[in-house]
Amino acid sequence: MIVVADNLRITRPFIGRAVEQLDPAPVRELAIRCRDAGAEAIDINSGPLSRKPAERMTFLVDTVQAAVDLPLVLDTTNPDAMAAGLTACRRRPVINGLSLEKDKLARILPLATRYDCDLIAYLLRPDGHVPPDAAGRMESAIALFDKCQQAGITPDRLIFDPVVAPLAWQDGNRQNMAVLDVIRSLPDLLGFPVRTIAGLSNLTTGAPGSDLRRRYQSAFLPMLAAAGTTMILMNALDPSLLTAVGDCRRICADTVFTWQ
Repeated sequence: MIVVADNLRITRPFIGRAVEQLDPAPVRELAIRCRDAGAEAIDINSGPLSRKPAERMTFLVDTVQAAVDLPLVLDTTNPDAMAAGLTACRRRPVINGLSLEKDKLARILPLATRYDCDLIAYLLRPDGHVPPDAAGRMESAIALFDKCQQAGITPDRLIFDPVVAPLAWQDGNRQNMAVLDVIRSLPDLLGFPVRTIAGLSNLTTGAPGSDLRRRYQSAFLPMLAAAGTTMILMNALDPSLLTAVGDCRRICADTVFTWQ
């Protein structure tokens, strides 16, 4: 699993202030910390960026690129901010993301075509809600794959996100077992080596403390690895989670295991 840091979020007060003031220091420091901890890509989650979207997304991309040489995942609901961020990227980025929602198909899908970048596809219903089971997610995968093919996006550019659900949801347990089923089934369903991503932090949304978040994320992480998840969007500054990722890689590797 490739570790994508989800730490750079505008909802964090110190990042929000840095973006408001166009102060690169906090953003740069966080990006460096994530890289040094073991992150292999960084998700820049700027939210909707309702004010000065192009300027602020460009600031974020430029600041992170100046600090670390890692692939970037651009995560915004504002198409203007997304376009500005894609323009600022020096290497092929990932758009996070597309779904069957009408507005996303109309405004995000053309950006993926224009900039020839990778694209995270959320397995949601057209109304933006999470499907109730694995079958619903796989129906969304087929529909999204067809839309992307029609837009000229090749299968190797797609990364499917089956949407990890908060455990606190009434059907959270069942939803996340469906996520694992989908990750295992997508390659056979679509007929090519599918890449997938899972947002590990979503699992513990609303958890009352960091110990419980760490405990349940650490339990679900090996399940995602065993299912064949390609990328994991997670807190890259939690040493115990990074250790678990390394251990999962060694257990799942094709090489001969050694304690050394």
